[in-house]
Amino acid sequence: MADKIFVASQRRLAIGTVLLAVVGSLSLIATVNGQSPPGTSPATLPGTWTMKAPLPAPRAEVAAIAFDGKLHALGGSVGGTAGPYHDEYDPATDSWRARAPLPEGRDHLGVAVAAGKIYAFGGFVGSVHKGAGTGALEYDPKADSWRVLPPMKGPRGSVGAATVDGKVHVIGGRGLDGVVVATHEVFDPQSGQWSEAAPLPTPRDHLVVIAVDGKIHAIGGRFKGPVDRTGLHEVYDPATDKWTSAAPLPTPRSGLAGAYYHGMILVLGGELPPDHTFPENEGFDPKTDRWTALQPMPHGRHGFGGATIGDNVYFVGGALNPGGGGTTDQLLMFHLP
Repeated sequence: MADKIFVASQRRLAIGTVLLAVVGSLSLIATVNGQSPPGTSPATLPGTWTMKAPLPAPRAEVAAIAFDGKLHALGGSVGGTAGPYHDEYDPATDSWRARAPLPEGRDHLGVAVAAGKIYAFGGFVGSVHKGAGTGALEYDPKADSWRVLPPMKGPRGSVGAATVDGKVHVIGGRGLDGVVVATHEVFDPQSGQWSEAAPLPTPRDHLVVIAVDGKIHAIGGRFKGPVDRTGLHEVYDPATDKWTSAAPLPTPRSGLAGAYYHGMILVLGGELPPDHTFPENEGFDPKTDRWTALQPMPHGRHGFGGATIGDNVYFVGGALNPGGGGTTDQLLMFHLP
């Protein structure tokens, strides 16, 4: 009997050791992939969220860009129709004011800042992804006026845009036929001319495109519909005109907002029909090639824009439900200590 008890105890010990090893491995994998270890409450993740003054009216598929300490919310759709919306938020007064509207109604714009101006590219005229445009627009904040620039070579909406060395790179997107593209065009504000660069290795749209330390990161997005989402992370080096791969987005998704903040590329939100939007907030450190899970948004959303101002990041508009459902006027502020 004693021998049987001893053997049973050994078996229980061996099983327990295997279980501990498996749990430990899962925790390690989750941490490496940027996720919280099992049992970690979202409340313990870094960062805090604060609701600020709402947009003058709800709208989805909004682009946002920071300029001179203020947030510009550009374009977007109401009831499935794109408008020429342009509102400016001042964090110092927690208030909005209307600025010169876009020359035409557009949503899913790509936006960037270069040479003291704001640039907007492409976009759609309505849902779902209708009327992709070739448009390129320049906004002068001092004059509060827009001017039309030479167009892109082909129509595309839900593009990404980022500035390196004074030139704006417009990457990816979706054309008139609804097919995603790998197109990578570069606009030079000094000459007013377009040139072509190495195409995105994996065609997609609804992604985050952000420049950090002279390189451009293209993160997440979709290949077809929102269910066909990806965590792909590809990095472009203008010095070599080549793309390389980096650590993938831990939670594959599209319809994202992004910002560079506290040395990290933040990627937030996304949608997954029929009934899910992502509250996930994940930060990528380019120096370590690692992702970190941060405090999630109070509610999942997609089709919204974000930008860093001072020691905070602001995210505006979008839809709280997949598609155009739950269009919101919310302005959220994220802060890391």
